[in-house]
Amino acid sequence: MSSLLQVKNVTKRFGGVVANRNVSFTIDEKDITGLIGPNGAGKSTLFNMVSAVFPPSEGEIWFENHKIDSLPSHKIAPMGISRTFQNLQVFKKMTVIENVMVGLHTRTTSSLAAAAFRFPRSRKEEKFIYENAMEVVNFVGLEDILEVDAGNLPLGKLRLLELARALATKPKLLLLDEIAAGLNHQETLEMSDLILKIRDQGVSIFVVEHDMDLVMKICDKIIVLDQGEKIAEGTPKAVQNNQRVIEAYLGASDEEELTV
Repeated sequence: MSSLLQVKNVTKRFGGVVANRNVSFTIDEKDITGLIGPNGAGKSTLFNMVSAVFPPSEGEIWFENHKIDSLPSHKIAPMGISRTFQNLQVFKKMTVIENVMVGLHTRTTSSLAAAAFRFPRSRKEEKFIYENAMEVVNFVGLEDILEVDAGNLPLGKLRLLELARALATKPKLLLLDEIAAGLNHQETLEMSDLILKIRDQGVSIFVVEHDMDLVMKICDKIIVLDQGEKIAEGTPKAVQNNQRVIEAYLGASDEEELTV
């Protein structure tokens, strides 16, 4: 199995504060990789570097043998990297289908003028956008609320909507930022099943998440950060029984385990 993403000795400094120090890992094709750690461990910083929110201070990030750590986010999206956000980034006054259609703009080439005058190529792309948006909406289970404004949706549906918009770009690597935040138990179970279904479609997934039940259920590999440094990497079972993880992540005693 080949590595889709390679993070090599990445460090991030904000002034005199070191948020991440010398972190390395890979994400393999068709794998789900989880990122966990206590509050302040540097998870969000690392996640934002991978998604090109900001560059690392040191180190390199490679995607499909292309160095991407100096690229802006709008450049990496067409390469096949898409993400969701913990703080939802939906257009509340647009409908479900319109929100998903927005996610397809990276896959079109018509100019603003061509769209305004509805040239044949532009009309063809509009049809392409709508059909592909419908495919994704059906995949995540939002087909019954196509014309509902996003601002009228409950949190669980909004999480699905943002996921649908990220999937609309047809990513090779999907980054999920606290995708289960605020969901109830049943919604979290359904989200877990959906993430596995996405992986089965051939998409690699990198997820930062506090819900340990979800992480342990879906991940092939888990990376653990503490105080900005990687302290463990391995299968869910290996991480669950790693004493350093238990002590750092849970503040647990030697007799306790990381349970799911």
